[in-house]
Amino acid sequence: MLTLAIKLILAHAIGDFLFQPYKWVQHKEKYKHKSKYLYWHILIHAIALIVLLQFNFKYWIALIIIPVSHYIIDVIKLHLNAKINSRLLFGLDQLAHLLVIALVVKIYQPYDINLEFLFKPKTLLFLTCILGITKASAIIMRTIISKWDLSEYNKESTLEDAGAYIGVLERLFVFMFIITNHWEGVGFLITAKSVFRFSDLSKAKDRKLTEYILIGTLISFGLAIAFGLGYEYVLTLIEK
Repeated sequence: MLTLAIKLILAHAIGDFLFQPYKWVQHKEKYKHKSKYLYWHILIHAIALIVLLQFNFKYWIALIIIPVSHYIIDVIKLHLNAKINSRLLFGLDQLAHLLVIALVVKIYQPYDINLEFLFKPKTLLFLTCILGITKASAIIMRTIISKWDLSEYNKESTLEDAGAYIGVLERLFVFMFIITNHWEGVGFLITAKSVFRFSDLSKAKDRKLTEYILIGTLISFGLAIAFGLGYEYVLTLIEK
């Protein structure tokens, strides 16, 4: 089952990412189902499937279902481009393709989907910590540093919500480094962030921005470390 699933996913990756130039994407977005590149795209998917399935036509159902469903999903996506956020649409598009692949695998090699693992203490603990280091930590940090007004620096050109995304990503990295027992990764992350932040700090007219960034960084790393250590401690209690 796993081998078949990997082959189908690899074929999807080859067709959707490796052999789909950006000009094809632009042409499809403009002409939608009338774009010639849409059909070239589906043909590449079919060829990738045939090759990876080693020309074994006992998988003829897969060779029909996957390209046809891919065409239908892509046409729907192209017509929704102007109506739905592109990032959300991309995620839904890929999820739909993966669900089709899962269905095809189940046709050839039936398997049971057991969701009981979602309610096991270890899984619930992990999900709780992920929620804690993403949404909860962001709210905690916003509450703590709200006492300082740095509106004078908001005029500078920055990416929208970049700071929030950076904070979430760095806490996720720190958490994963800790629970996989790679503390050296935390040190590397702190060093890397310090290097990239150096220009911001050196250009500050006074100590206010420097202190603000330092406080935010320390709180962010501190929360991630606390959740990481808390996860490991509670995990030992669960496994006793």
